Amino acid sequence: MDILDLDRTAVLETVRLLEHAQPEDWERPTPCDGWNLRRLVAHMAGQHHGFAAAASGGGADLAVWQDRSLGHDGLAVYRESADLVLGQFAEPGILTREFSLPEISTDLRFPATVAIGFHFLDYVVHAWDVARTLGIEPDLTEETAEAALLFALRVPDDERRLRPEAQFAPALPTGPGTGSLDLVLATLGRSPDWPAGAAPTDRTLQEDLRDR
Repeated sequence: MDILDLDRTAVLETVRLLEHAQPEDWERPTPCDGWNLRRLVAHMAGQHHGFAAAASGGGADLAVWQDRSLGHDGLAVYRESADLVLGQFAEPGILTREFSLPEISTDLRFPATVAIGFHFLDYVVHAWDVARTLGIEPDLTEETAEAALLFALRVPDDERRLRPEAQFAPALPTGPGTGSLDLVLATLGRSPDWPAGAAPTDRTLQEDLRDR
């Protein structure tokens, strides 16, 4: 699949998963520290609006990236935001554009394939976030997870991950035979065992990747 197909697959999976959410589930804690499901989905919807604006040349305005109010029907608000970004990404010539992503850099503009790759990676991870919150399994193929891993490995693992506003935590160690989706999560500082919090091994991510 190309990046547009991969991204669409990840976004639609988040919609499918949220269709399982019951009213009481919106207050459940998520793997995003300190966020319940409502807070996470408000963020996810806001990011969809931000990327949609970036696709049409308006991404430099930080206001378009703000979390969205979910009101009384969080699923409907989220589904609308997903339709919006997927519609923008489906426009002819989208892959020739450059995106402003001010949450990453206020100086640089990013090629569409890179920017949409960031979006794809976010929604693979958020699909897992939602699935784990609801206690169900995400329906993501190995091909999708492997593609997400390529993007995850490009995210710098440096002091910026220690900042309070950091999107990802420092990478976690992995064990032998770790699957691609779990490698994505560990690379970005999420424990695949959440909420069990199993103690990590001494094996490094680089060692696990070498032996795959």
